[in-house]
Amino acid sequence: MPKAEKKSSNRRLTGAYVSAVISISLVLLLLGVALTLIANARKVSDYFKESMQISLICTPGTDEAGAAACTARLDTLPFVRSTSIVSREQGEKELREMLGEEFLSVFETAPIPVSIDLSLKAEYVSADSLKFILPVLEGQPEVEEVDSRQSLVESLNKNLSGISLVLGVFILLLLFISIVLIGNTVRLSLHARRFTIHTMRLVGATGRFIRKPFLRSAFWQGLIAGVLADGVLALGLYFVRKSFPQIFAIFDPVILGAVGAFILLCGIIICVAATFFVVNSLLASGEDELYY
Repeated sequence: MPKAEKKSSNRRLTGAYVSAVISISLVLLLLGVALTLIANARKVSDYFKESMQISLICTPGTDEAGAAACTARLDTLPFVRSTSIVSREQGEKELREMLGEEFLSVFETAPIPVSIDLSLKAEYVSADSLKFILPVLEGQPEVEEVDSRQSLVESLNKNLSGISLVLGVFILLLLFISIVLIGNTVRLSLHARRFTIHTMRLVGATGRFIRKPFLRSAFWQGLIAGVLADGVLALGLYFVRKSFPQIFAIFDPVILGAVGAFILLCGIIICVAATFFVVNSLLASGEDELYY
């Protein structure tokens, strides 16, 4: 083979290899994003549940000292995550922003009582748990009324369950699509070398000898694609951490590491397995089949 033709052939093979690595890494990246979401679904669910607050409206005669005594008792309860006192001044400010200055001017005295914002631990944010929690909160001597937002709790749990189910189905479909796309990418990459495989078989090379360099190449192909996908995913998480630190705090570092390792392993296994089956298929092909 002339040098110019050999050089052109090597350039085409290198281009096909790089193109295959980029295609595989993009598929793995998409899989990594989906896995990150589904693996941290419980943490995300807990975050939303614990962000929901129950408002305890204190009796008209309760001042901030009385509300502080009430929060001290509430903080000892096993289902309470956090409490915060909303003073009359803060309540008036919030109401003024909502309804305007003119609305409050009709009152001779401040109509806003002291209140307490309370958040529950995630495992207690359910309709069944609220049946036992509300009587305890309503039984506090400083509390006149409890805004439990029970309908919001039921809606939140229903929506989170639906989202988890959709994500679960999505991740299974995406994993199947990833296997198919990566398999096809490997098949197209090896198809360009089918005559090389046929020539090696004609000169007496065994199937194991022929497969070995292709499997080694597939291993590095999957490894490089996995590293690229993990790198882009890590870069995306870095920007999430910089821009939205509260959201990033939800993610478990151990789970993120496991997702990264899975993506790397997934890239290697799929590439090696696809290469093994494609090479076997080419070894079993007749000469006439190589032209199709």
